Amino acid sequence: MRRSERNLADPDLGMLTHHVTAALQHALATALAGDGDRQIGPRHRAILACLDDEGSRAVDVARQSGQHKQVVGTLVDELEQSGYVRRQPDPADRRAKLIVPTELGLQQISRTDAAMARIEREIAASLGDQHYRDFKQAFRHVAEILSHLQPTATPA
Repeated sequence: MRRSERNLADPDLGMLTHHVTAALQHALATALAGDGDRQIGPRHRAILACLDDEGSRAVDVARQSGQHKQVVGTLVDELEQSGYVRRQPDPADRRAKLIVPTELGLQQISRTDAAMARIEREIAASLGDQHYRDFKQAFRHVAEILSHLQPTATPA
């Protein structure tokens, strides 16, 4: 059997995760399309999802989102230029900056949260509430396992 046929018949975890992520991003973009907000994409929404209302440090956003700090910085620059966030000094450490959602950013976070809740309700209705809870618990557990795996050296 060819690899492409195997991937269709029995996709590995990487392929399954890719398909779920792509389908979820598409469903979310479709749900938000009526809001007229085409300035930001999935990576921007991932940054907004990591922000506390009173602001978050870039290093914490990078850790939470799983993106490099430099990538987070670029995305925050774009969000700032579009009016979704602002940078301000951290009251706990004036040398540090907080990324704070603006009113526009808070509205986007709220719309995204509502759309995501609708999507999750649809999935839960299709799978059944208990199966969906079990799926999410297993998915979290897999993510935890993967975050603790150490890459093994390949033989020379």
